Amino acid sequence: MISLSILDYSPVDEGSNDRMELQQTAELARAADRLGYHRFWVSEHHYLPPLAGSNPELLMMYLANQTEHIRIGSGGVMLPNYSAYKIAENFRMLEALHPGRIDLGAGRAAGAGRIGKKALNEGRTETVPYEQQLIDLIRYLNDEEPADHRFPGLKATPVIDTQPELWMLGTGRGGAELAAAHGTGLAFAHFINASSVGRAAMQQYQADFRSSTALSAPRGMVGIFVTVADTEEEAEQLTRSWDYWLLMSENKGQRLPFFPSPATTQSHDYSTKDLEVIARNRRRMIVGTADSVREGIEELAADYAVQEVLLLPLMYGFHNRMRAIEQLAAAFGLSQTMQPL
Repeated sequence: MISLSILDYSPVDEGSNDRMELQQTAELARAADRLGYHRFWVSEHHYLPPLAGSNPELLMMYLANQTEHIRIGSGGVMLPNYSAYKIAENFRMLEALHPGRIDLGAGRAAGAGRIGKKALNEGRTETVPYEQQLIDLIRYLNDEEPADHRFPGLKATPVIDTQPELWMLGTGRGGAELAAAHGTGLAFAHFINASSVGRAAMQQYQADFRSSTALSAPRGMVGIFVTVADTEEEAEQLTRSWDYWLLMSENKGQRLPFFPSPATTQSHDYSTKDLEVIARNRRRMIVGTADSVREGIEELAADYAVQEVLLLPLMYGFHNRMRAIEQLAAAFGLSQTMQPL
């Protein structure tokens, strides 16, 4: 049985605003909890309009307070922006107040443009290697006190008897190698890298996995953009907004202040090169009715040999996103298989 989870960016739709979209993220989380989704993760993006999710830990606390069963996590918190000690304390606080429900998805990227990255690291004179940050984070979460640590005797507070579930976010082999070497879960972002690298990275992770205090066997999931509607035609119409936004933001360097409506994008003329980019980007998503998207999700999970899929329903219109997660929950029979904590 495939577990379904959700990653939400709090996208700001044309005609909406950041405050409204953050409240809608909370509404989506409450619905996901009621419908039987396994996890609800939020992202870290700094001044990357139209994405309102800049601080996953604070948003996670808000969401955890408003939900009952679903796991709440970061997808992810970006280690290079902070000290491992501060991240450990943030997530221990979340875990202390919501035991058994907190996920720490950790990433390598800055989650910001050049100027944002510079501002986040202003005043820092020392850069800790990424793998060392991960090692430090694991030590703080597990209350390990190696004699050779740079800060001997230091513990992360609050002191608790459980720990957040730790995941490495990956877009290539590097993340898979770290997850395997240090015994964490691996969430591969197919929605970023839809090449064959992902499948090979997941295989490598599963083969090379070393058990850890927190995890005795490999645990993988794969993330994918989804667009779901009542008909294939409606789904295709909704996806045009996403086609346009990806093209403009990733390939043309144009920061749009909002996520455009299908009506805004329908008159845009694409070059042959643009259409080739759009076709490549479609490999990063599954588009269609609930039944056809379910089939695509099942095929993706089988390709990656995982039992969990992380869905990104980044289609225009909150009502469309809500409708999508409701339809997929029904297609997979989630509420029928939901187990209490």
